[in-house]
Amino acid sequence: MQTTLDRLRLGMRAVVTGIDVSTELKSRLSDFGLVPGTRVCCRYRSPGGQVTALELRGTVIALRTGDMKKIRVQCL
Repeated sequence: MQTTLDRLRLGMRAVVTGIDVSTELKSRLSDFGLVPGTRVCCRYRSPGGQVTALELRGTVIALRTGDMKKIRVQCL
């Protein structure tokens, strides 16, 4: 199923298929290893739902929901 990163529920896994963010943010995400083809897992969502922790490539990063809406994924 094709969706955006913000739609993943806790524990769901997906593969990044596209990233439609600013060049600056795209570069920063690339530094973390979040590029098309990367497998991610939704690990934690803040109580207000504005920040989500994602596990990828052996580490955990946190992203804002607004940015996650611009990252396309294929659910596994």
